[in-house]
Amino acid sequence: MAAAPLAACGSGGSDAAPGATRSWQMGFSPNPPRPTVQSVLQGIDLWSRRAELAIIHEEVPWTDLLAGKSPDAILDDDKVALVQYLRSKGLQLVFMGDLNDGLARESEAPKLRAAGRSITEPAVQQLYRDYLLAVDRKLRPAVLGLVAESNLIRVAAPALYPAIVKTANDTAAALRSAGSTTTLLASVQVETAWGRLGGAAGFIGIAADLADFPFTQTLGLSSYPYFGWTQPEDIPTDYYSRLVAGRDLPVMVTEGGWASASGGSIVSSPQLQARYITRQAALLDAVKARALLQLQFADVDLASVPPPVPANLPLFASIGLADSDFVPKPALAAWDALFARRYAP
Repeated sequence: MAAAPLAACGSGGSDAAPGATRSWQMGFSPNPPRPTVQSVLQGIDLWSRRAELAIIHEEVPWTDLLAGKSPDAILDDDKVALVQYLRSKGLQLVFMGDLNDGLARESEAPKLRAAGRSITEPAVQQLYRDYLLAVDRKLRPAVLGLVAESNLIRVAAPALYPAIVKTANDTAAALRSAGSTTTLLASVQVETAWGRLGGAAGFIGIAADLADFPFTQTLGLSSYPYFGWTQPEDIPTDYYSRLVAGRDLPVMVTEGGWASASGGSIVSSPQLQARYITRQAALLDAVKARALLQLQFADVDLASVPPPVPANLPLFASIGLADSDFVPKPALAAWDALFARRYAP
């Protein structure tokens, strides 16, 4: 089922070349470089000038839910004011629920692990449904994601995957039973689909994911191609479009980016990152994408992350378009050049 396009919340600036357009809206998440209210607000004030969308993508608040706090009360305390502030900036909301550990797809969500609980439990699955129903009712997102990186979860956590499938589908059914008309999304990990991440070799595709999550109205793409490619220009132009070839299914990039710093086996630089942002335009144009969303506007200040710091977080810490003090990198100018295109869905 094809979803209606997101409503326009703005357009590119006057610097766009004559005739330059984009089918995709652009945006970031409120994730700050440091865990302070000041950092959150400073970031939003900077990136909202170059965005039409905001995405909240995070682990469900399992600790509070398991303690019996109602989803409505949690959202009133933690999200309602934030979403109101984002909307005051003219931004539409995309909300992405995560069913396991976003930095370690082989594992349960960290707060579930800490509580000794599992998404395989029917009672825990019910908490997820209740929370996402409240998100839809109170926050009214334009797009609601019910599972993230499903193909990577299937590869990394086969024991959890059946529960992931059941929970996402049961949540979709509950939303529709409640009368929700929100566009529903499931996301896949693009490098995994191409056999570049997760142990497989060669193009795999996403047929299993589309079969497992039939509620999907818009397909989310998670793409960190610096794990599979050394040069942005080497990424095939059909990197996104091949995944949905022959299908009438809208797509949007829900997370991703390119590190600006080297780490582990990754070799990168601010210049490579800027070239990737420019390369994105061809990938998005090839699939007539609906949106380009990046979770980090600014780099993560690793020294400010409460312990324990995930071992692989440094590999993602430099994907921001500004450093942790909000000083722009070359990639921000590349982003602004794309944003300057006139939005024409």
